[in-house]
Amino acid sequence: MIQTLKWTGGVAAVVVLGWAATLAGAQTYETYGVHNDPKVSPCQSPDCRYPRAPGTPADPVYPAYWSAKWTMYRVFNNYQKYGPPYRGRPPLPLLPVRDYEVSYGATYYDSTWRGRSGEGAMMEHYDKRCLPIFPISNHFTCSFISLGDTAFFVTYPQDRPKGMPPVCLFSPANHPPRRDFISHLPYSAGDSARIGPGGQGYSFWVAASDGKVVQAGASPDRTADQAILFGYGFQADAAGQQMPQSFYFSGYPLAPANAPIVSQNYTSFAPVRPDPAKTWDQVSGLDPATLPACHLFDPVGAKGALKGGAVGTPAPTWGDIGRWGKR
Repeated sequence: MIQTLKWTGGVAAVVVLGWAATLAGAQTYETYGVHNDPKVSPCQSPDCRYPRAPGTPADPVYPAYWSAKWTMYRVFNNYQKYGPPYRGRPPLPLLPVRDYEVSYGATYYDSTWRGRSGEGAMMEHYDKRCLPIFPISNHFTCSFISLGDTAFFVTYPQDRPKGMPPVCLFSPANHPPRRDFISHLPYSAGDSARIGPGGQGYSFWVAASDGKVVQAGASPDRTADQAILFGYGFQADAAGQQMPQSFYFSGYPLAPANAPIVSQNYTSFAPVRPDPAKTWDQVSGLDPATLPACHLFDPVGAKGALKGGAVGTPAPTWGDIGRWGKR
């Protein structure tokens, strides 16, 4: 069964109901071992793990469960010169409103969760500004909830875009990061220095066309090359323990998202087990086979395409990695 939905801004999305093999393939994204099987991504090694050079600090490891709040910076001006990771707010001369937007959210994580869909539970909640990695306006509240290998996308009545379902299937192959997920990213001395004393930064840029890593470290910016950034920073606390500091990455670089660079900087992080009733219980009883597919990365109706671009979007998204220019 096919249902056509109209979203804010007149963008239409074709949603296929059901969980066919072709749909599962279309919703399996290259994450280099962070969110799914390493075989999905074109890594330098079969297990998508980066060897550490002598003298490199030990990899941080997530606590078994935790709860955190963060501030999100959507940087749309002068990001080429003043890129992440950021110690806090993007540095001067960048200014809020003129060069970046500020919004807020929270993340809840429990690696001990077990269910029919696999292991691990995670909820990322975005207040009033959804994750800006899709070629649509992000002016609404949303949550991504992963239970085992199944990832759901949730919107809420107060500001849900017209025609968007309350819950859709984001991916049938997208689990929460494992506690040692940082082993899938290369260590960057440059990123670590920008975080500051006690900082450890890990990041790479990947080519949207073939998914190959084209650069370790966030600097220099590669947005103009149609590459996509994924980075994560840690910083030592007073006891010397490495704690998450920021998650920095490429958003969708053109309007309406207008998010070339995004950074989620943690403002609190505590090893507190999340309350399921306030987090993933809202989707835990749903059958993924009954949900519409989200199609957030490639809503039908987006106009234009860059040279070599994928059908439907004028710039590459996370969903285009390894597919850009091939559809």
